[in-house]
Amino acid sequence: MNRIDYDLFSIQEARILVENGREAQRLLAAFSQEKLDAIVEAMAEAVFSHAKELAVMSVEETGFGKWKDKYVKNIFASRFLCQRLKGMKVVGVIAEDTLKKTMDIGIPVGVIAALPPATSPASTTIYKTLIAIKSGNAIVFSPHPRAAKTIAAVLDMLIQAGEEHGLPEGAVSYLRTVTASGTQELINHHDTSLILITGVPKWLQAVRTSGKPAIYGGPGNGPAFIEQSAVIPKAVHDIVLSRSFDNGIVAASEQSIVAEGCIAEDVRQELKKNGAYFMTDEESERLGKALFNIDGTPVDEYVGRSAVEIAYTAGIAVPENTVVLISEQKYVAPSNPYAREKLCPVLAFYVERDWMNACEKCIELLFNEGLGNTLVIHSQDESVIRQFALKKPVSRMLVNTPATLGGIGATTNLFPAFTLGCGAAGGTITSDNVSPLNLINIRKVGYGVRKIDDVVRAVSGQPLAALQTDAIGAAAGMAVTEADVGRIVETIVNQLNREGIY
Repeated sequence: MNRIDYDLFSIQEARILVENGREAQRLLAAFSQEKLDAIVEAMAEAVFSHAKELAVMSVEETGFGKWKDKYVKNIFASRFLCQRLKGMKVVGVIAEDTLKKTMDIGIPVGVIAALPPATSPASTTIYKTLIAIKSGNAIVFSPHPRAAKTIAAVLDMLIQAGEEHGLPEGAVSYLRTVTASGTQELINHHDTSLILITGVPKWLQAVRTSGKPAIYGGPGNGPAFIEQSAVIPKAVHDIVLSRSFDNGIVAASEQSIVAEGCIAEDVRQELKKNGAYFMTDEESERLGKALFNIDGTPVDEYVGRSAVEIAYTAGIAVPENTVVLISEQKYVAPSNPYAREKLCPVLAFYVERDWMNACEKCIELLFNEGLGNTLVIHSQDESVIRQFALKKPVSRMLVNTPATLGGIGATTNLFPAFTLGCGAAGGTITSDNVSPLNLINIRKVGYGVRKIDDVVRAVSGQPLAALQTDAIGAAAGMAVTEADVGRIVETIVNQLNREGIY
């Protein structure tokens, strides 16, 4: 079979899967939250029992990361996420205010097209599936070609467990023949309601031009600022742990350290104690040239590799216990590889004379890449923390915690998520840690609580019949003026203010 045959087969498969998903979703739309929750719990339990083998499979197939850390992520995406989802109201009546007489009704968006990454294929696929079904949506995956076997294995487990517990056939599915044409058809199909994409930057342009709403977990380039009041040993331990977790491929992970000058040497020494290797200028230049291709994409042989493997590949001699590589830098520029997102345990190290200059350096780094994603601050000074929170162009600011684990909601109370919205700054529709609530529309219900007659009489002292539209008013010999309308609106707003609605 030639290439065009594969393309046509993939396109047809995409059409069938979306259409089947549409029919399945119509059945899901009638399910109660309790029934959806039972299905989600069964699916989560099924993959939880295979979390270790899926982690090993992922590393063997992709070559990215560490299986032990992926094992943690798989547990987090199944058991931890499922526990957090319990009791969450997403469909049906999700909020009601009996005093103000309003209701919110959660309505599934429909069929979701999902593009998971090769860097965290199992955990991201589990997560996307669970939040989709929790919110009553169908979901169709285009597996990443580099992780197709792992993603297929995950989805086969989820589908089997779900259908055994009442999930309609076709509610969860995936392309078996993955081609660019098939993925394009999946994205553009008229029955696709929403696109959920994580860590697949080459598809961003196609997603943005599809005309569909899209939620994108974009690149991270998060700085970690260590302010002079920080507990330095803890701050450094958190950063090294986070940057080396799964060999640095989580988007929320720290990419740079910005330290105040008065504590910079203490931070350097603590980093060395924790397994950091400071490269020489020559070593930094050599590795910097090797990390990225000419087109700016990461070089695969460095992605998700350990610090020792990276050093060996780049011809740099490091101690065997090295867990992160550090390059001291002064400037931020698009041409500086250390000022970008590096999908491996490599850090830039900047020194600034005070927290205000550090603030500006962090902003420079974020505008260089990773706008809207994540930043970390290590500090005991609440006023500095608040200033950073007010000024940084990020969707998540984490305080005194490892960024990798804090950003996904493991060491913080943020929602447990493997798709981290970057907001308008990052070109997506939400800044949330994406949850089932991002996969629904909300129907607003409002009961009448006051009569317009009362409002009109309060303004004019005349009955409502005398103050209708211009046409009716003219027929009665008294047109409503713009000033009349202004007074009526002002009275309504004042009454709402008195009732605490605005």
